[in-house]
This record gives sequence, C-alpha cells and structure tokens, in this order.
Amino acid sequence: MSEVVWITGASSGIGEAFALEYARLGNCSLVLSGRKVDALNRVKRACIDAGLAAADVLVIPFDIVDVTGHPQRAQEVLAQFQRIDVLINNAGISQRSWCVDTSLDVYRTLFEVDVFGQIALTKAVLPIMLTQGSGHIAITSSVAGKLGAPLRTGYSMAKHAVMGFFDALRCEVAHQGIHVSTITPGSVQSQVSVNALRGDGESFGVMDKEIEEGMPVEDCAREVVAKLKAKQREIPVGIGQEMGLLDMKRTDPEGMFDLLDTLTASLRQRGIY
Repeated sequence: MSEVVWITGASSGIGEAFALEYARLGNCSLVLSGRKVDALNRVKRACIDAGLAAADVLVIPFDIVDVTGHPQRAQEVLAQFQRIDVLINNAGISQRSWCVDTSLDVYRTLFEVDVFGQIALTKAVLPIMLTQGSGHIAITSSVAGKLGAPLRTGYSMAKHAVMGFFDALRCEVAHQGIHVSTITPGSVQSQVSVNALRGDGESFGVMDKEIEEGMPVEDCAREVVAKLKAKQREIPVGIGQEMGLLDMKRTDPEGMFDLLDTLTASLRQRGIY
C-alpha cells in the first residue's frame, strides 16, 4: 500500500531533500508544507519529475506557529488521501548569537517555532494515526539537542525540548502501533545558518564554515529515509568531529566540555558573531 508522507519545512534544505528522496523511491503520496508557496510548488514539480503523479503531491502552505489551524490542515490531508502514515516535523529555525546579546523575544520565537509548532501539529495528527492503528511520527532535532553548542543557547534549548517530548511520546504510543523517531543531524549543507536569528531577531545572513563543508543534503536524506523505513527510533546523521561528540558526551563529558570551550574560544577570535 502506498504511504502518505507529510513533510513540514519542505520548501528547502533537508525537508526538500526528504521529499525528493521519497519521490525517488516511489510508492508514496506526499504532502508538502512550509510558508513559501512558490518554493513548495517548485519542490512539487521536482517530485513529479522524479516519478510521482501530480495527484500524489499535495501542497498545503502554512506557518508552523499558526497552531489553531493545524487540525483543519490534517483534515485536508485526510480528505485528499484518506490516511496519514508518516509525519516528518521538519520545520524550524536556528540561532547564531551569544546569550548576553540575545533578547527574550528571540528565545520565545525559537520555542514557538521549534517546539510548540511541532507539538501542535503532532497532536493534530496523532488521533488520526491512533484511529488507523498505525503511523510514524518523526522530528528533526539536532546534535544541539543532545549537547549544548556555543551561539545556540536558544536553539539547543528548543532541540533538547523536542528530544524529551518525542522520546516520552514514543513510549506512550508504541503499544498502539505508532512509531516515533528523533532525527539528530550534525552539520548538513543547507541555508540553516543563513536563515538563523541573531540576538535582535534579524537574519544572521552568513554561511557557517561547518555547514558549508557539512554532509551533502542528498546523502543526509537518503540515510534518514532509509532508517525511517526501518523504524529506527533515534537517527544520528552527519560527518566529522561533531558526531563523535555524541558518544563523548556519554563516555567523557569533561573532555567534551573542554573541546567545546576550545571551539568557543576559536569562534570568538573569528569575530563574525
């Protein structure tokens, strides 16, 4: 049976790559969501070019923080496809600013977008999956959701929060046929740092070196989608030293803190923040 896969943040970056990977594999219907209608339609055309029928790709644009509309959007998906098999909560925004320079409004924005928006959409879809007796919910967290990272106090806060929420949700619904996966990418080539918030709420507008040299987004999507299909519950994905920090946090936390202190000193010397 064809899977119905709903991806938020699907207009660019990892979300777009997820959509194209599902389209490449075929045997699915896709729901593409995000704020930018033109970009979503561009991704839709790319998915059709990859082999999906036009009727199997539905664009539902919205802002993830418009939580009151989430139940109606879930009903739109049901009206089109009669079920929702996979929800990938991928919408989100990052941050690049020192804590001392970051307004509380920026922290609130990060939490509304990266946490409450994801929870609200999940709560709109979960009853549908429970009625079906099956479903798979995923959240794109981050390595920053497992350890604190400099210039990302708000982002780390939000990503730690979703790791906790979705880990707890997993054990609540596992016996009801619902799978939950937490995706923990490291640096992946995308516009995430360019679109990140500064301490005053403006866009950072700079491509991080580690993002520019990170894992190709197509490789990330290929690995993640394969592991989602295998129902893997936690999916770390990335290359380089930061992935090793996940293990180091457990085996040598003091050494990891020292490494992050050194990294932070280097960032301050570069002075672009």
